[in-house]
Amino acid sequence: MAVDPGLLVGLGMAGAASLGGGWWCLRRLAQARLLEDMPTSKIRSAAQGYVELYGVLQAGPGEPLSAPLTGKPCLWWRYRIEEYRESGKSKSWRLLESASSEGWLSLADSSGQCLINPLGAEVRPARRESWHGDRRHPRREDRHGLLGQLLGMGKRYRYIEERLHAGDPLYALGEFRTSGGGRQGLDLAAAQAAVVREWKQDFQGLLGRFDRDGNGALDDQEWRLVRLAAQLEAEDRHRAASGAPEQNHLRRPQEALPFLLSCKGEDELARAFRWQALGGALLCLGGALALTWLLTRGA
Repeated sequence: MAVDPGLLVGLGMAGAASLGGGWWCLRRLAQARLLEDMPTSKIRSAAQGYVELYGVLQAGPGEPLSAPLTGKPCLWWRYRIEEYRESGKSKSWRLLESASSEGWLSLADSSGQCLINPLGAEVRPARRESWHGDRRHPRREDRHGLLGQLLGMGKRYRYIEERLHAGDPLYALGEFRTSGGGRQGLDLAAAQAAVVREWKQDFQGLLGRFDRDGNGALDDQEWRLVRLAAQLEAEDRHRAASGAPEQNHLRRPQEALPFLLSCKGEDELARAFRWQALGGALLCLGGALALTWLLTRGA
């Protein structure tokens, strides 16, 4: 008995919608509960590990940034450029390019400062601009034209830019670590192994330092010298790091935990996640109903 290819496609789409909606619903519900249960920590007294911080963005280290589409000064940016496409009755916006900045951010609260590496974060900024133009890369004056330009009438490209600015409030959820200030301990075996791995990347240099008999290889005694030198190097690096000023960092967690940076507060974020979970539940239900209907129809 021949199977209708259209039926198979429909079953696949309905099944994917049901599974994807269910996964999204459970994920957003779990994240909403996590946000509601996590206590807010002060930077100075935050425990090492997964924490929730709330403060104000400040100008951090490095060169000041300018947003690529508008040229406005900011601390972080993200943009998208889309092109309007028509194919018969089908009309849609197709993504042409997108990017986001990778510079570190500086968050301050009443107790101290923390540097944030935004790579891998779900960033929800307060500032978002969208406009249209007739060039792939917009001119800044495109944003200040006639009403028709602002509404995108006759325009082929759409530009979307989001930014974080100094003085913006920021809710941050991620992996917190403190270096320097004599706070970090030393795992000597792990630190020694890391130094040896680093030296092995330049094996010729390693031979030049420790190959005493010049035979182009390291024997057991020479490897013992390598490990002893690596241990001393690891101890020197630890002393130097411990003597450096204390510095706090926030980054993406190694575990499968949310890494969030948002100008919205905890309650507003949790509420948005619950609405998104409801959308996922409706998609899951719709996919399941469609799957049941297709199976009944194909029976």
